[in-house]
Amino acid sequence: MTGQVRVVALVSGLVQGVGYRWFVRGLARDAGLAGSATNLPDGRVEVVLEGPPDVVRATVAALSGPGAPGTVHAVDTRDGAVQDVRGFTTA
Repeated sequence: MTGQVRVVALVSGLVQGVGYRWFVRGLARDAGLAGSATNLPDGRVEVVLEGPPDVVRATVAALSGPGAPGTVHAVDTRDGAVQDVRGFTTA
């Protein structure tokens, strides 16, 4: 899809069991983005966001912002191929 990007962010810190995935879901919904937030076995949360570049960048910046629940130590991002996903899932 033209004009869309996909970013995969690995969020580390105290981000499981504190409502972090639901926080991300709300950010994505409010921004009109598609993707997912998934707990990983190592304690991180993987966040996938797809949408317009500026909106995705702003949402990635908010992943460690003052409203984020828990304690975010780092957000490591990489670009991915757009998969034209719909909606937002949490797992």
